Amino acid sequence: MMISSLARLPEHLDIAIVGGGPVGAALALALCDSGLAVAVLEARSEPVGADPRGLALSYGSIDALDKLGVWRQIGDGTAIETVHVSQRDGFGHATLSCDELRLPALGYVVNYSSLARACEQALQDGPCHYVTGVALDEIKLLSGYAALRVRQGGEVRLLTAGLVVVADGGKGLTQLPGIERREHDYGQHAIVCNVRSDKPHRGVAYERFDVDGPMALLPHGDGFALVWTRDSAVAPEWLALTDEVFIERLQQAFGDRAGRFVGAGPRVAFPLALKRLVQPVTTRTALIGNAAQVLHPVAGQGANLGLRDALDLALEIKACPRGEIGNSDMLQRYQRRRARDVTATTAFTDSLIKLFGLHGSLLSTARGTGLVALDLLPAARRRFTQHMVFGSGK
Repeated sequence: MMISSLARLPEHLDIAIVGGGPVGAALALALCDSGLAVAVLEARSEPVGADPRGLALSYGSIDALDKLGVWRQIGDGTAIETVHVSQRDGFGHATLSCDELRLPALGYVVNYSSLARACEQALQDGPCHYVTGVALDEIKLLSGYAALRVRQGGEVRLLTAGLVVVADGGKGLTQLPGIERREHDYGQHAIVCNVRSDKPHRGVAYERFDVDGPMALLPHGDGFALVWTRDSAVAPEWLALTDEVFIERLQQAFGDRAGRFVGAGPRVAFPLALKRLVQPVTTRTALIGNAAQVLHPVAGQGANLGLRDALDLALEIKACPRGEIGNSDMLQRYQRRRARDVTATTAFTDSLIKLFGLHGSLLSTARGTGLVALDLLPAARRRFTQHMVFGSGK
């Protein structure tokens, strides 16, 4: 077990990973057999608390987590075997099935806390240095290395690293030289809670588009995890509704294809925005996961995209001579490797919001025609499903 104090860290690291959430952990675990000096620096000092939020992980992500030894420790995933896509007050729908790709599932829904705890346990059991309760006071990015001033309680250390990776939001590294951030506020909040229906979900997830924003119902345990997009101005009102009124409004908006809703858990809301970087690398630094891009939750691509960031970066690191880790050539290769997937996935989620947010009968007809075409054309449906599960490829 390698939970370290700062005093146990070597003065020089090959890779310093700032952020020990699922994406940062995935990178560290993927480097376990590399022989490199890797440290995960996590700001949180307490174990991950209970978090009932359902997180949709694609089969590609599950396969990767299984190879990293994480998936078997989670144990409470609910399979998504089918995805039903439709629009409110408009014709047309499409059904995506795991049988299309000859997979046991398109993905699984897990509690975020279950995933985070499994990653935490794998880090504790692995060979990497894993240090919690760490604050990053200062970072200097130099041509040959990065210099970090870090603090744990009253202890302060000066470290150097060939490569700094900012993962999972990277609190403490919000402003880095050479990093340009762009943000688009959707003016929406996601209302998130667990709901119960009088019908079994049978592994079916629903993505339904309304003029006010999309809603997703994901099979989660014996019920559903709901992500419902609402205008930001009305989000407080929706959080204040009684469960009975909230369920009634959900039934009106969704219809009865998932049965009659009979219960709802506690609701939370968070603002929705598209956040991305012009480029995810700068001197001796790479940003991955939520530190690099934050997507709208429609289609559930954010966490999966972040995990692919981590796995691709691990491949570039392993293919690089030790003395060249973190140099400009290596970072540019990583950026090129990720460009297609990040660009395509970001554009896909953003365009869905814009397309289904437009009003008008002609637009509704065009969207319905597109859904019907997707449902009736096996080749197009397979390509669409392949992208949802595995990303855009190389």
